[in-house]
Amino acid sequence: MQKLTRIIALSAAAALMGGCVYKRDIPQGNLVNQTMVSQLQTGMSQQQVVSIMGRPLLEAPFDAREWDYVFQLDKAYGDIETRRATLTFDRQGRLADIQTEGKLDSTLPLEGDTELGPASEGSDAFQAQPLNLGVDTPEQ
Repeated sequence: MQKLTRIIALSAAAALMGGCVYKRDIPQGNLVNQTMVSQLQTGMSQQQVVSIMGRPLLEAPFDAREWDYVFQLDKAYGDIETRRATLTFDRQGRLADIQTEGKLDSTLPLEGDTELGPASEGSDAFQAQPLNLGVDTPEQ
């Protein structure tokens, strides 16, 4: 009887621990914010746009004159926040139109990893440093 009670208690504990799932925020795409978009001006070349925004996440396959910068933050216990900037260029490769979607001026709660992960155990501490994503830098 004690053995059965022990088995039931361990099974219940294992079932309860299985329900403790860690969820994290998942950022995807190009980070787009109001500071970046406000630097864009019609008439800029594609190279100038790339120096401000980086390479686009999507280029229209049949019309390379349209670039899409899309960023999504899938919050672990919340909604998905989407930001999008669609840039259209004229035939000479100059920026002709800027369209945005989402709250570009809001601050995103992005956090880079600040601790060493389990893969760094037993390795040299100077070589195994956390990655600084620099995604939440203060505006200048």
